Amino acid sequence: MLELEGTVSGIVYRNQDNGYTILRFNCEGEHITLVGYMPLAREGEQLKVKGEWVYHPVYGEQVQVAGYSAVAPSTLEGIEKYLASGLIPGIGPKTAKRIVETLGKDSLDIIQYNPMKLTTVKGIGKKKAKKIAQAFEEQRGLRDVMIFLQSYDISTAFALRIYKKYREETVKLIKQNPYRLVDDIEGIGFKRADKIAMSMGIEPGSPGRVYAGTKHVLAELAGAGHVFVPRELLASRASGLMEVGKQQVEDAIESLAISGQLKLEQGQQGQVVYLMPFYYAESSVAARLVELSLLDYDTFDLDMEREIKGYEEKNLIVLDRVQKEAVAQSIQNGIVVITGGPGTGKTTTIKAIIDIFEGRGLEVALAAPTGRAAKRMAQACDRDASTIHRLLEFSYHEEQNTSGFGRDEENPLDCEVLIIDEISMVDILLMHYLLKAVRAGTRLVMVGDVDQLPSVGPGNVLKDIIESGAVKVVRLKRIFRQGGESSIVVNAHRINEGQYPVTNSRDGDFFFIEKRDMQQVVETVIDLCKNRLPRYNGYDPMTDIQVLSPMRKGPVGVDNLNNRLREALNPAAADKGEKRSGIFVFRVGDRVMQIKNNYALRWEMDLPDGGSIEGEGVFNGDLGIIKSLDEEEGQLEVLFDDERRVCYRFNQLDELEPAYAVTVHKSQGSEFPVMVMPVFWGPPMLVTRNLLYTALTRAKELAVLVGREEFLHRMVDNNRISRRYSALDRRMRDIISRL
Repeated sequence: MLELEGTVSGIVYRNQDNGYTILRFNCEGEHITLVGYMPLAREGEQLKVKGEWVYHPVYGEQVQVAGYSAVAPSTLEGIEKYLASGLIPGIGPKTAKRIVETLGKDSLDIIQYNPMKLTTVKGIGKKKAKKIAQAFEEQRGLRDVMIFLQSYDISTAFALRIYKKYREETVKLIKQNPYRLVDDIEGIGFKRADKIAMSMGIEPGSPGRVYAGTKHVLAELAGAGHVFVPRELLASRASGLMEVGKQQVEDAIESLAISGQLKLEQGQQGQVVYLMPFYYAESSVAARLVELSLLDYDTFDLDMEREIKGYEEKNLIVLDRVQKEAVAQSIQNGIVVITGGPGTGKTTTIKAIIDIFEGRGLEVALAAPTGRAAKRMAQACDRDASTIHRLLEFSYHEEQNTSGFGRDEENPLDCEVLIIDEISMVDILLMHYLLKAVRAGTRLVMVGDVDQLPSVGPGNVLKDIIESGAVKVVRLKRIFRQGGESSIVVNAHRINEGQYPVTNSRDGDFFFIEKRDMQQVVETVIDLCKNRLPRYNGYDPMTDIQVLSPMRKGPVGVDNLNNRLREALNPAAADKGEKRSGIFVFRVGDRVMQIKNNYALRWEMDLPDGGSIEGEGVFNGDLGIIKSLDEEEGQLEVLFDDERRVCYRFNQLDELEPAYAVTVHKSQGSEFPVMVMPVFWGPPMLVTRNLLYTALTRAKELAVLVGREEFLHRMVDNNRISRRYSALDRRMRDIISRL
């Protein structure tokens, strides 16, 4: 085996996903090309390398690297290059130069053993010195972990998460049980852990593997919206995935149930299996909803007709019969669902409820699942509204690496009336935590559109509550918006009723542009965003226009549309910083979306009075714009729609995606001035009536569909609704039947 020592003189290529690198290596004055998995190698760094000479038919002789280790640079030039390489967040070329000029050849030792001495360097305070020392230590430990994990296709970002969890125990713990990664590291799935395990020689039928694979299949099905699954389906899926006998999976299910990780229950058509948190959540939600619905509430001896008439006269409006019923039921019952499509007066009804309750001195709280929905609710009702997470005082404790809600049964919400908008987006787990914090005697008003797509997370909460028959439900049907003249609203209701939208109108707020060819569809969508819509009414393509698509792949899918729209709307420029992460390049000015819940990410928001507030938690579906990118600090800043500023370190960029185009599912809970959507062929499970309905109801002022009318009609005709396994409605009925 060849052994070399030298300095990295340049990085030719690096795959950011797996760390495969081609670099130029200066070994005693001779320049050699090294190839292999070297994710942390940086220009200016000194390495000891083990490998073999190989011959490439195009590039000639190269050294295929089998292993490498870093050698601390000894010259001032080498130390400066090493520090300036970007390896350590917080140190860029300028800071590296100042450190070496101030601390000389002892720079690296000082960072490792006496980091507070960094404060003698101009521009480095105590906070930054601590941050640099922490990052330096992480990189030292991470290097050993990466060398261990490089052959298992684990990215640098995941390696850092693994190292933060296990620290110096990383290699030992993974060798003992690689499947622990599935439970301990968010984003590491069974397949990745299984690859490591198989490479280590773990037997395919080992109990640990079968347990992990069984839970993985359950978690995957939960990701598709299921709270539980039939046992037969789970056993079949898991045995197929792992290529083991069905009986082994059956044995694993029994063992996991005995250990309390799974719950077995007799369903209507056989035994079903829950992950234990979902079982507790569904059971708790059912019991709490029934309890709230059966409590007696003070009706204040109100003359409802007089109260409503007074509200109408004060606000110069007239409520219809069903809206009046919704207001009355909210007064008379502890828990009420108000459901209806776009333009049916949900907001007007909410405002009337708020006015009457506040007129009686009751404290009313407003909340919604997402920041956008909460902001819209606050503007519409002229009251403060928050996300459900913020309402429940969610917090993350970095020292314990745990998170939780500050409001629960022991510290319930202080309000006497709680109104939740966009309730269709709430999944079973969030509903569980919300109801835990609702004090007995607090009225709960849930508002949403049951015909929209269900929550991204598991459960069918709104639909199940309505179908249980245990809660008072008021359905708003009459269209009020714009005097009933909005084509968006009219067509949304037509689609929901199985009728084709009217597409031949030349005015109004709904347009269909016929394009037969898929490439023409793409070019038209780009032209609409870049030229036609900004000219039409001054719409800003970065803040006012949202492109939606039913799918991710293909010419009219989100991935391709994002690439094309990005180059059209935010092309590269010398004054725009860029950073590649995985398959994406993030550029200053880009529209981006958070794609997973991160309860630990800190944010800051400016207040109108000049102050600011801080908090933590950025959630799946939050949209923002990249405002700045700092190579020196190794981070970029995103300004989210609700005005939160969030800094992402470069190793956190796998949590972001471009968002010039997003899937319809990801758009839930949001409203945009303009919605543009391609209409073309797609898998029947994606191009459905309720998906089209949900997309159209995202448009506030203008909706433009581009494609073939025959496919638009197929979507309307396709009333396929994917079945979700949930039993909230049955549980509620069962509780009532036993009373």
